[in-house]
Amino acid sequence: MLKSAAILAVVSLVLAFGVTLVMPACVPCAGLMLGFGAGVLASVFDKPSDAGAAAKVGAGAGALASVGAIVAQMAGAGLNAVLVGPEGAAQLMEQWGMEMGTDAASRVGYWTGAAGSALCLSALDVALMAGLGALGGLAWRGLAAGRAGSPGTGSEASIGQ
Repeated sequence: MLKSAAILAVVSLVLAFGVTLVMPACVPCAGLMLGFGAGVLASVFDKPSDAGAAAKVGAGAGALASVGAIVAQMAGAGLNAVLVGPEGAAQLMEQWGMEMGTDAASRVGYWTGAAGSALCLSALDVALMAGLGALGGLAWRGLAAGRAGSPGTGSEASIGQ
């Protein structure tokens, strides 16, 4: 589980940082694929004996792999916040027809919102990657069980008995 989590943590770090710079709200979408991949990869490495163990290994690998996404989400969101700044955000909102102030309260609101949204998206990353990791582990277990029970092995059930 640790090997697959480390591999996917590095992949999620790079991918999530790139996605965060373009569209921060899309990082959980990448987390769906990464979590599923972590679950499958953990099951390939660990070869759990039953579905419960496969789900547990997959969820653990997905949750640990999300550490890379969390670090990237925070770094990318911080970089975005610094590059755009409160004035840039106010100008963007005014282009959309919303009147924004430039007083100290709106500056505090900008920085609080930037940090809060990054934290919320990071928590969502953990939940999604752990859940999809469990699903990936179960998918691998189903495929492994299907291969073990393929026709000609004598393990298939007779229909109509």
